[in-house]
Amino acid sequence: MATVTAAAVKALRDRTDLPMMNCKKALVEAGGDEEKAIEILREMSGKKLAAREGNVTSEGRIFQWVADDHSSAAMVEVQCESDPVARSEGFMTLGNDLLKQLAEGPGAGTVDELLDQPSPSAGKTLRAQHEETSNKILEKIVVARVCKLSGPVAGYVHHDGKTAVLFQADGEKADSQTMRDVAMHIAALRPKVAVAEDLDAAEVQAERERLTAEAKGSGKPDNIIDKIVDGRLKAYYVENGVLNLQPFAKDDSKTVSQALGEKNLTAKGFTLWVLGQG
Repeated sequence: MATVTAAAVKALRDRTDLPMMNCKKALVEAGGDEEKAIEILREMSGKKLAAREGNVTSEGRIFQWVADDHSSAAMVEVQCESDPVARSEGFMTLGNDLLKQLAEGPGAGTVDELLDQPSPSAGKTLRAQHEETSNKILEKIVVARVCKLSGPVAGYVHHDGKTAVLFQADGEKADSQTMRDVAMHIAALRPKVAVAEDLDAAEVQAERERLTAEAKGSGKPDNIIDKIVDGRLKAYYVENGVLNLQPFAKDDSKTVSQALGEKNLTAKGFTLWVLGQG
């Protein structure tokens, strides 16, 4: 059996960030060869991770970046098994590197596209960094989804990192405070669509026909039925989560549309993520 010094164990621990006892065991098995010990550690970690493959990843964090001029924004959702891991240094570094590359790199439409790109800090691909982080932490870590949008756009992330919004507007100049307030409104009230036109057209038509029949059945004059139906449809839109028509959370004396209009903006769309609900 090869003699393994404390210094050799410490050196391997510094390289791999794995427990001292694991490092010592691997060095003994490798006959003191550090590179071979690293392969042994990787195999050991892989077996442990394989055993956790079916575990639920109900914890994690949504990472978000918005350009200072609101011209673009990005989000990445990374899931794990436990809250302590979601707050750990290695997990946070991985999430921030994924976000930085998505924001500053060529972009990515899928998780795999992003993982195949270089890490901004690790000197390897993001996929290799992800695997290495999982091996060190010995917990299942999943890069669940990625998103990059053009502006004007503003964002909001809840303090626990589990709810995040990117809100896009149309207009010549972004108003950062109002747009962020709308993003916070979306996080709190969870609208389904930005404008009424985004609702399912067939469902809206069916509701219009129902309201029209109801108005005719009540004996309303034909010349005002359309106005009555249009008025009642607005209530239907609010009930079905149309952002534009909702009372603005920050000042419910006006609608979201009116609040945006005061800044010469209109709602274009939004992306609302809740951890694990993608």
